[in-house]
Amino acid sequence: MKESTVISDDINAVEPRTISIFGYELIREILLPEILGKDTPEILYWAGKRLARKFPLADYEQLTEFFANASWGQLEIKKENKSEIEFELTSPLIISRVKSKAEYFFQLEAGFLAQQIELQKNAITETFEHPVKKSNKVMFTVKWDSKDLIG
Repeated sequence: MKESTVISDDINAVEPRTISIFGYELIREILLPEILGKDTPEILYWAGKRLARKFPLADYEQLTEFFANASWGQLEIKKENKSEIEFELTSPLIISRVKSKAEYFFQLEAGFLAQQIELQKNAITETFEHPVKKSNKVMFTVKWDSKDLIG
């Protein structure tokens, strides 16, 4: 499969551009679920993991930069301990998705986070999303077992 010529391998080389919110959400909220059907949540989660493997990031700073460059929103670590990290994602683009009842609107980001943390911690990970309607944000809990190493 031919690699995209649109996306630079260097995520730091993103030029400022204006994108249509309508176009972005049209594809994300209507077209993808129409094409993927009832398997949308699972496919988006695994698609996020695949994206993370194509764009491995070394640390939290690169992760937050990637989220901003991808127009996914502002990502922030809220808590971290020996077996999990809690992230908060905010963005004007996610308000309508947070308010909806669709369970798959953040699976792409969840899969991406799971794979990035898996690569960084060298342990099998899983991410759970928690939309917070009152404050229009999404919380992600990434969990791993340090005994379940990749290897």
